[in-house]
Amino acid sequence: GDIVSLDLGAVFMGFQGDAAVTVGVGEISPQARQLVETAEGALKAGVVAAYSGTRLGDISAAIQHYAESRGYSLVREYTGHGIGREMHEEPQIPNFGIAGSGPVLNRGMTFALEPMVNSGDWRTRLGDNHWTVFTADGSFSAHFEHTIAITNAEPEVLTIV
Repeated sequence: GDIVSLDLGAVFMGFQGDAAVTVGVGEISPQARQLVETAEGALKAGVVAAYSGTRLGDISAAIQHYAESRGYSLVREYTGHGIGREMHEEPQIPNFGIAGSGPVLNRGMTFALEPMVNSGDWRTRLGDNHWTVFTADGSFSAHFEHTIAITNAEPEVLTIV
C-alpha cells in the first residue's frame, strides 16, 4: 500500500475554500498510519490554537509542537495562508513558529491551515512537472488542511474532507 495526499479547492458564492486529506491506498504500514494520524493531529492542534485574541504564532507553534514531539518534521517551504475572495491571501501561516508572536487573531479572519508532516527531513523538491512536490530524502509525507474562520467563540471549520 501507499499514502496519497489530495489537496482540493472550491469557490462558493465568490469565496474560496481549501482542504487536503491524506489517505491510505491498500494496506499501509503501521509507520505510515502513525504519520497520517500525526499530520491530522497537527492540523487539529492548529485549529484549537486559533482563537480570537491569540496570535498567529500560537497556531504555528501548536502545529510544530504536536508533530515534532512525535518525532516528525514539518515542511518549511510551503505554508498555510489567509483565504477569502482569493485562494492565497496574506498572511502566510508557517507550520513552525514561536507562540505569542505575530499578528493578533480577530473575529472574521479566515485561514487555511495545512501542516505537511514528513517522516524524514523537512526539505522538499519540485517534480519535473513543476507542480508535484516530493520529500528531498524520499521519506513519506502526509498533508491535511482545513479552511477556518475566527469567531468570538471556538474557531469554525468551514471545510469537510
